[in-house]
Amino acid sequence: INTHTAPMMMSSVTASRRALSGMIARQAGVFGVMRGFSVASSDWEDEPVRPEAFQSSSFLDSGSRRIFSADHDAFRESCRAFFSEFVVPFHAEWESQGHVSRELWLRAGEMGLLGVNCPEQYGGLGLDILYSAIVWEEQMYAKGSPSGPGFSLHSDIAMPYLVHLGTEEQKNKYLPPLCRGEQILAIAMTEPGAGSDLAGIRTQATKVDGGYILNGSKTYITNGFMSDLVIVVAKTAPEKKAHGISLFLVDAAAPGFSKGAPLKKMGLKAQDTCELFFDDVFLPDDAVLGSVNHGFYHLMDELPQERLQIGAECQARAEAAYEEARKYVHERTAFGAPLADKQVVRHKLAEMKTAVAVNRAFVDNCLVLHNEGRLDKYTASMAKLSGTELAWKICDEAVQLHGGAGYMLEYSVSRSLADARVPRIYGGANEIMKELISRGCAIKD
Repeated sequence: INTHTAPMMMSSVTASRRALSGMIARQAGVFGVMRGFSVASSDWEDEPVRPEAFQSSSFLDSGSRRIFSADHDAFRESCRAFFSEFVVPFHAEWESQGHVSRELWLRAGEMGLLGVNCPEQYGGLGLDILYSAIVWEEQMYAKGSPSGPGFSLHSDIAMPYLVHLGTEEQKNKYLPPLCRGEQILAIAMTEPGAGSDLAGIRTQATKVDGGYILNGSKTYITNGFMSDLVIVVAKTAPEKKAHGISLFLVDAAAPGFSKGAPLKKMGLKAQDTCELFFDDVFLPDDAVLGSVNHGFYHLMDELPQERLQIGAECQARAEAAYEEARKYVHERTAFGAPLADKQVVRHKLAEMKTAVAVNRAFVDNCLVLHNEGRLDKYTASMAKLSGTELAWKICDEAVQLHGGAGYMLEYSVSRSLADARVPRIYGGANEIMKELISRGCAIKD
């Protein structure tokens, strides 16, 4: 890290985190936790008119989108500086080793990028989901859309299980170090023989005196290699199938718990992904998270936010890829003129911008719905389906507009296309999303 700018940056980071505590108090008045949100509300009378992203000079511009405020903008600028200073310069190195550094997690914790939505009493910032979304977006907006840091899975996919289901003892023990970046959290659902079909898992926790004995394995686990704590999905009553699943908090130091090496992947090369193995791991009774045999229902309760997060992150990836392609075709010349002078190129940009703008409006609506507690499983599934398909389409078209250069790893659109492939699979394959959405299409008598 640049030794000249790092002290200044971290001083700014610390000040930024302190300033956010003031935002929390103001947020209650400005947003009312977004309940009954209305653009015409008197809470917004002092706010200048904000252009939508598709009306701005760039989708990446700060200060746009009516769902945000000046406080959100200040937080966005801090996030943008963090990813630019502490992630982008080191991402190639992390891609080679298959994971980011521990130092990055500690810096993110100091900055306030972890547990943004976690209550203050447990070490988080206690802010709404819009602040969390800014972290998701700014990671994608950073140069190269760096995929290495698993902050969103840690904070916004796995941590809510602890916040919503944990006992006071569990919350006080685990949440503060997770928010500080001293510990890294993962959630282990997928197995070699069970992906989208959670009811088909084979990892089993057998009841014994004083606790459970855990046996089985998990695969494709994000944050798994660096994890200090893992939420493990296991069968506690196999005969009940989906109704016999429970969640457990498993410490990485537990005897019998081991990890495979980081997996080599087509994309997301700097994102820590590995296999986990459990060989007669003893778990005390207080390692149960939530209610025994209610794990499937707990998962269903939290999956809408996970799917919204995936869709929103992919939306931001699509925006970044569009802006990269737009910039390239204005700079690259062919036949004596910029590529952007060619009608076929201009029309392709028009198609891309329209697709990105339409889905941005939908995703922002979903974010507001979630803040109001009104995001249902069907809408969350649509956000995941539309966002991931959009990112794949826009990244592919961005590569095409780059020509041969787009196939070279030195151009970010090449890596973005590879990274955009797997979101159509994880969080529930898009084929599953279509089935879930179709259930909401039925006409009921």
